[in-house]
Amino acid sequence: MSADLDAVDLSILDLIQSDAGLSVADVAEKVGLSSSPAWRRIKRLEEIGVIDKRVTLLNREALGLGFEVIASVKLALPSRDNLERFEASVRGWDEVVDCVTVTGAVDFMIRVVTTDMHAYDSFLRDRLLGTGLVSDVQSRIVIRITKRTTAVPLSPRKSR
Repeated sequence: MSADLDAVDLSILDLIQSDAGLSVADVAEKVGLSSSPAWRRIKRLEEIGVIDKRVTLLNREALGLGFEVIASVKLALPSRDNLERFEASVRGWDEVVDCVTVTGAVDFMIRVVTTDMHAYDSFLRDRLLGTGLVSDVQSRIVIRITKRTTAVPLSPRKSR
């Protein structure tokens, strides 16, 4: 069930998902409120779970983590236990920044960030294949990122 949000709530969300570092005063000014009502709205959005968390996005290239792979993973036996065991393993692997269960010929799609091809090879051999759960991995090296955002599309909601 989606939350009951008005235009001001959506404007606040638009602002803070673009820059979570904005002060409450800045947010309030931009949406036409004083600080106290803006703060209460933000708190309410956190309490009802619309705002999940606030984070800082890091520049991977600047940190030497510019090698990215998108891999499709097929389990040898996709039973409930094996799916759960694989998911538990993935949660402990820092290199995996996204993992989703998908429909189709594979069971999971993962996005892996490492320093280079050699680090990815070690990850693939030691961690991914080391689980004993995986029958096939198709790795695709990311050449260029055309679009990447953490922002959810609020504009369809605004037009309702």
